[in-house]
Amino acid sequence: MTTQQDDIKAFGDISRSTLDTSDVVAYSEMAKMGLSDELIRQISASGKEPEWMLEHRLKSLEIFRSMKKPTWGPSLEALDLESIYYFGKPEGAGDQKSWDDVPDAIKKTFDRLGIPEAERKVLAGVGAQYDSEVVYHNLREELKAQGVIFEDMSVAIHEHEEVVRKHFMRAVPSTDHMFVALHGAVWSGGTFLYIPKGVKVSDPLQAYFRMNMKAGGQFEHTLIILEDEAEAHYIEGCSAPKYGTASLHAGCVEIYVGKHAKMRYSSVENWSIDTYNLNTKRAIVDSYGSIEWVGGNLGSGVTMLYPCSILKGEESKALHFGIAFANAGQQTDTGAKVIHIGRNTSSEVISKSLSKNGGVSIYRGLVDIKKSAVGAVSKVDCDGLILDSISRSDTIPDIRVATDDALVAHEASVGKIGEEELFYLMSRGIPEDEAKTLIVRGFVSPLMKELPLEYAAEMNVLIAMEMEGM
Repeated sequence: MTTQQDDIKAFGDISRSTLDTSDVVAYSEMAKMGLSDELIRQISASGKEPEWMLEHRLKSLEIFRSMKKPTWGPSLEALDLESIYYFGKPEGAGDQKSWDDVPDAIKKTFDRLGIPEAERKVLAGVGAQYDSEVVYHNLREELKAQGVIFEDMSVAIHEHEEVVRKHFMRAVPSTDHMFVALHGAVWSGGTFLYIPKGVKVSDPLQAYFRMNMKAGGQFEHTLIILEDEAEAHYIEGCSAPKYGTASLHAGCVEIYVGKHAKMRYSSVENWSIDTYNLNTKRAIVDSYGSIEWVGGNLGSGVTMLYPCSILKGEESKALHFGIAFANAGQQTDTGAKVIHIGRNTSSEVISKSLSKNGGVSIYRGLVDIKKSAVGAVSKVDCDGLILDSISRSDTIPDIRVATDDALVAHEASVGKIGEEELFYLMSRGIPEDEAKTLIVRGFVSPLMKELPLEYAAEMNVLIAMEMEGM
């Protein structure tokens, strides 16, 4: 039986060769390996940044040097931060408004990933970053006329300096943890999205981040501001080739949701097994506003990612919906954080994880209901599916309640593929591997319903690739 969703094809050629193969690309600027004050000044000078940004970078580097790697979660001992290239600018990089102006080798990669095709069919705007620099950024003209700004962050700090400076790393300060301090020092590229009061953008906007350098790092910064009563859906996609050498992704996403505004942030993060994905995402939500996080995490050797919602205003809401897949040699330590501050705030966290071939999936979450959050309601639901006898799934919830009228529920379950279910499908002529894949698709189907159909199809392809060899 097929469904409407099965009939929708993913954009581009999503295959192992497309995702894992690197490109031969020339770089107009390539920093030396490792961290130094000289590197920070080189990145800032490359973007001709204002003095306040250089000061921010140097201060963040100072904070980074005072911190140590986390001792909880997956081991980061094998990640040598002095063996990473922190900045590489491909020739032809820049704020191009036509794909014809993007260098051929880079354009072919984005063609294979289906980005121009997605722009033509369903997207209101697209940004594309290759290693440290954006190579393409565009927005429909009718949205520009309504005052929507969708821009490369490196450009936005010049063209919209006042609003960027007011918000940049205010929701996620450099003092938060070691890798966000590192991000504050070496960030480059990313997205600036501003939706004026009352403007509702019906079609999604997307940014895609591709790493290509061996032992490279990517540190894009995403800053999204929704004024009161605005609405938007923003999608991020990511991938990297496989070299057998550690690489690092430490991006940062900051979202400010105004009163009665509605934001949906979706991401499909599919880095290579070389990648340490140590990303930080946070939203601050004003009264009657809502934030929805929909995310899929696959591919990385190590992932530590916990999108955070700060429900500051009364009646504000958050939905966190995530899927993590850990295959051989992978540890996905993911989850959600929700901090209730305003009165009558509500949150829901739905987490699904899969573990296979010795992979480790961990849900790590925080629900923190402050004393001011009278009438808060929160529900957390974690499901783990273990696909063999050598894999692992853990749930580590942290629930803190400072009021006496909060309503909080937490439910967790871990299981294996049912023998009866498998037998039923195989008795109808479906080979065992296909039967297991069908069961997995059913397990993750609630997330697929939250994604646009073409992106759900992409997730289905990626999960099918992970299921190969069962």
